[in-house]
Amino acid sequence: MSFATLPNAPLQVLDDPLEQARFTTWHDTPGGEREATSRFRVSGLHCGACAGLIEAALRQVDGVLDARVQSAAELAEVRWDPRRTRPSALVAAVQAAGYGALPDAAAGARELRRSEQRRALWRLAVAGLCMMQVMMYATPAYVAAPGDISADALRLLQWASWLLSLPVLLFSSGPFFAGAWRALRQRRLGMDVPVALGIAVTFVASSGATFDPGGPFGHEVYFDSLTMFVFFLLAGRWLEVRARHRVADLLEQGAAALPDMAQRLRPDGSVESVSLGRLQPGDRVRVLAGQVLPADGELLEGRALVDEALLTGESTPLPKRPGDELVAGSTNLQGPLLMRVLRVGEDTRQADIVRLMRSALTQRPRIVQQAERIAGPFLWGVLLLAALAAAGWSLVEPDRAVWVAVSVLIVTCPCALSLAAPSALLAAAGGLARRGLLLQRLEALEALAGIDTVMLDKTGTLTEDRLEIAAERLLDGDAEPADTTRLAGSLASLSTHPAARALAAHAGGAVVDWREVEELPGAGLQARDAQGRLWRLGRRAWVDASQAEAGGSAIWFGCNGRARAVFELRESLRADAAETVQRLQAEGLQVMLLSGDTPARAQELARRLGITRVEGGASPADKLAALAAAQQRGARVAMVGDGINDAPVLARADVSFAFAHGAAVARAQADLIVLGTRLGGLTEARDQARRTLRVIRQNLAWAALYNAACVPLALVGWLPPWAAGLGMAASSLAVVGNALRLSRVRTQG
Repeated sequence: MSFATLPNAPLQVLDDPLEQARFTTWHDTPGGEREATSRFRVSGLHCGACAGLIEAALRQVDGVLDARVQSAAELAEVRWDPRRTRPSALVAAVQAAGYGALPDAAAGARELRRSEQRRALWRLAVAGLCMMQVMMYATPAYVAAPGDISADALRLLQWASWLLSLPVLLFSSGPFFAGAWRALRQRRLGMDVPVALGIAVTFVASSGATFDPGGPFGHEVYFDSLTMFVFFLLAGRWLEVRARHRVADLLEQGAAALPDMAQRLRPDGSVESVSLGRLQPGDRVRVLAGQVLPADGELLEGRALVDEALLTGESTPLPKRPGDELVAGSTNLQGPLLMRVLRVGEDTRQADIVRLMRSALTQRPRIVQQAERIAGPFLWGVLLLAALAAAGWSLVEPDRAVWVAVSVLIVTCPCALSLAAPSALLAAAGGLARRGLLLQRLEALEALAGIDTVMLDKTGTLTEDRLEIAAERLLDGDAEPADTTRLAGSLASLSTHPAARALAAHAGGAVVDWREVEELPGAGLQARDAQGRLWRLGRRAWVDASQAEAGGSAIWFGCNGRARAVFELRESLRADAAETVQRLQAEGLQVMLLSGDTPARAQELARRLGITRVEGGASPADKLAALAAAQQRGARVAMVGDGINDAPVLARADVSFAFAHGAAVARAQADLIVLGTRLGGLTEARDQARRTLRVIRQNLAWAALYNAACVPLALVGWLPPWAAGLGMAASSLAVVGNALRLSRVRTQG
């Protein structure tokens, strides 16, 4: 929730120069005066009249030079004099008119995308309207019997078709000619070259047939083929633009997830509202229920319930206790909390996620490069084939030579081939991102689909960063187990030690009137009850030195030097760890546990998960050696880890996973980042990778089959240009539509 939607929010934060830079641009007038243009997102609009009311309210503010509101986009652009007014006054005026307003930091990028979509839609609309009209003029020539249409009437229809083809050539076909010219200037042969050549040759030859029916181009015209070809090709590119813009919107949502202000506590305990640019590590910030966390930090006070769905894909809100980590961009759902800022701005995990996604989407995976390498020779072959077809037909039937060459150029356009892999990879990456899996390298999908071995780190990967009670043993036969556990849990709730927190969670929320509470580092916690008895919770020797060791990790509880109970501790497994291991094994994958922890603890955890291959006490070099040995045996290995010691083995693995909360060096080496805490993302990512390769193979097979079937038809003159254009466009649409299925990631059940 932004500050602009909160009652009595301090609008003066908008006047901070750091905050203004996010949504305001500055420019000088011819007279040397400085003006500002600010962009706001407005809410509460119901019709076009609302836009007029907001504009009128803004223009009444002294210093506003101009105000424009787009009701459909819910955007307001205000030009104002900085000597006479401030952004806070602009927002206040909108609120006074009964509407909401907040700064629009992404207005520039969104306007560029909107402008690109408008241009693409206009080109498509012009081509579509002209195509339908030209088809209407061309139909009589196709259906009429010889002699039904007079020569003058036929020439009139052809002239009308020529006239309607001009907007298609000069406006709608602009991107193809511009792309071809850029490619030729760089001495490259892009896929726009044969497209532009086919359009130009078709128009020139059809124009020659219209102006001089007895000339070298004959009397047949194909303006209908030209307009249809351009329309369907533009439709395919429109789908591609929409797909790219959906990814950009996803990135923009991530970048705009932070609030516009924070409530920072001063040293005297008072609260001030500041721009996020003013926050520093170490600041204490108050976050109310329903607000978005402004920075990465640590919970100091309060029990929070946060929604991290936008960042991690986790649909279930996560409970947080004092000492737990909080992530910028997540939403506080339960009561006010106090947090200490640890990371701000570009150092936050949320900013890191956006950077990683942008980086991944600018890469060119190996499979894409292979397709491009194939497309280059293919284009030369297309031009050579068209030239040979024209030369051959010029000897057999000169009137048809040009049209056969045009059909070959159009039908062999490598649009489907060029779109086969990129469209599938981008759709797959977007689908995984919505499930909390971020691809750092798109080529990892190809490697992930072929893995047969999964190596898992233990601490922080299979286990959470908390303990749990594995067993409890009562040592005082006269006491009731439930009462003893209740007392121990109540005392444990007074400490933030991980072992004490595990016991408090195990025992429930019992409350006891403890007095003289004292926590001794390295020993434990002690307190007196209402009867004055001294109770201790902690290490065995401190609670009751006469007791024998329990074995493993344990926390002892006793009264007046006599132990009453011992609670055995173990690491807490991730909620879906066992299910994920079972699913991987059921799919035929070898699962191995690699841990730097003691062999005994590693073996114990492996037994709980059903893993038979275990290597405990492994140093980073040992882990690397184990992975290298598996690869030498021919295994294709995926590694999952989160610590600094996992970085070398993550870099060596065929494909690697790291958790977003893990060490930065581990994230830097990983191919995929798991944004949440779910291990199930491993199997989801593998399924998505296999589906992606299937779709790419389907797309490539379709492109190859289409060319194999249609090129011979075009060469022998059985495929007119209009049918070639329709087939080429349908091929591209089929490839993009097939790839878009990958954006919907199926949940495993």
